Amino acid sequence: MKYQDTNKRTINSYSDRLYSNIIKPMQHSNIILKYLLVFALISLLNACKKDWLEVTPKGTELEENYYQNADEAFAGLVAIYDQVGGTSGGYINKFTVALSGSDDHFAGGGGATDVNNLQVLSNYTLDPATGPQGELWDRGFSGVFRANILISKLPDIPMSDDLKKRYMAESKFLRAYFYFDLVRFFENIPLFKEPISASEMYQVVQADPSEVYSFIIQDLKDAIEDLPPSVPVETEGGRATEGAARALLGKVYLQLEDYTLAAEQFIKVNGEPGGTSQFGYSLLPNFNDLWDFDNKQNSESIFSVNHTDKAQWDNWGCIPCSEGNWINTMCAPRNYNRVDTTAPDYFSGWSFFVITNQLENAMQGDPRYEFTVADVQVLEDEGLITYEKGYQNTGFFIKKFIPLQSDVNEGGNVFGNFDQNIYDIRLADTYLMEAEALVLSGGDLGRAQALLDAVRARVELPSVAVAMEAIKTERRMELAGEGHRWFDLVRWGDAEQALAFKGFVASRNEILPIPLLELENTLLEQNTEYGGTQ
Repeated sequence: MKYQDTNKRTINSYSDRLYSNIIKPMQHSNIILKYLLVFALISLLNACKKDWLEVTPKGTELEENYYQNADEAFAGLVAIYDQVGGTSGGYINKFTVALSGSDDHFAGGGGATDVNNLQVLSNYTLDPATGPQGELWDRGFSGVFRANILISKLPDIPMSDDLKKRYMAESKFLRAYFYFDLVRFFENIPLFKEPISASEMYQVVQADPSEVYSFIIQDLKDAIEDLPPSVPVETEGGRATEGAARALLGKVYLQLEDYTLAAEQFIKVNGEPGGTSQFGYSLLPNFNDLWDFDNKQNSESIFSVNHTDKAQWDNWGCIPCSEGNWINTMCAPRNYNRVDTTAPDYFSGWSFFVITNQLENAMQGDPRYEFTVADVQVLEDEGLITYEKGYQNTGFFIKKFIPLQSDVNEGGNVFGNFDQNIYDIRLADTYLMEAEALVLSGGDLGRAQALLDAVRARVELPSVAVAMEAIKTERRMELAGEGHRWFDLVRWGDAEQALAFKGFVASRNEILPIPLLELENTLLEQNTEYGGTQ
């Protein structure tokens, strides 16, 4: 169990004692053991990164005395959603890892060892002892364990059948969501279908990836039956919907190269290209509106990581307590100083995830450039600003996520209190994935063309003939900086060529090593790519 699980701002002194006496000494043990021994503490359930989750725990309860009513079931659901944002509070999560590993970004930051676990991924010198794998493993399996607990408890909780079905569906969606990330990152992982006891933990082995994928698919099919088609944005924005489950199922089929089944799911999500789907999804008329901090849960958002400034975070000893979006701080230029008022009034951050010259060159002439790339170097060259040249500086930064001073929230420490959401799945993404599935399956190429055209027409680009190369280019231009590129390159088999300049090794770096701590006193084995036998 991680520090943040027991040190949220509303946790009482009992939890503090638990952290000091039990959890802290276990920080160097494996995640399976940690969660088996201390997950029963339900006071962690207030931890949330979603505006709609306003849960204040009224005490600490052991698992056997908890889940007695609908309110406690909802608190359990909150705990599962909490892991969508990741256990490390934003420094290392699937988005920052994917950005650092892609050809579109360097890790950047203040130096060659700044957040070193991202640096070694960015230059592909990671090994089983060093890299982002620990945080990703913790995030995924803590989410799975929390989902398994609630799924096992729900049948016996006295609450309405409709509400019980919905909570079950959300839990299964989230369990599938976590497993999909885990199997893509690690390939060879254990499959926990239900809670396990401490005595069973030492006998856990890895499952065949095909078994994991089958389990994910079944969870999503089950979830689709009982998830609502939409939710009220003001009160429940960010919760799973039928559309989100179908979009994720389409992604799973696409990953498995089952293109016909992928297209079948995406067509239900997307509806008529350029129109409004059955779930209410539609492309925003203006691409730039996607990056307005206040434009949350808009018509293009299918599933997002919600962030809030309500924690009023001000505790460097507990970064994950912030509930804010750390990518906003991390990607902003370092020591940015506006000399002339005509220059953008950017927030000064830490210069991570700088854009490579390769992406900047590729985007030249694309209308999305001005909303994606912040050319800070040219501003300095023109005498409008000054800034510190961080590590691997190119002068180009992710404009989608750079805050303005007007985005700074009052109260607490500004660095951890940005509330911009992160799109995990958005409609332009599913349009292009459906087009890919149709092309690769030999399906309806007319529809594939219309999907590609709709994404391009939004930014007033002309039609180009639909084909895989056109779709690949469009995904890079449309989704730049959003954490999809690394997964795309691996899925397409293009990573070796695209990432050679960063040191990527084919048949090795497509997955990450199993964290070393997870191999201690267990039957888990290291991936063969990193010297193991799995």
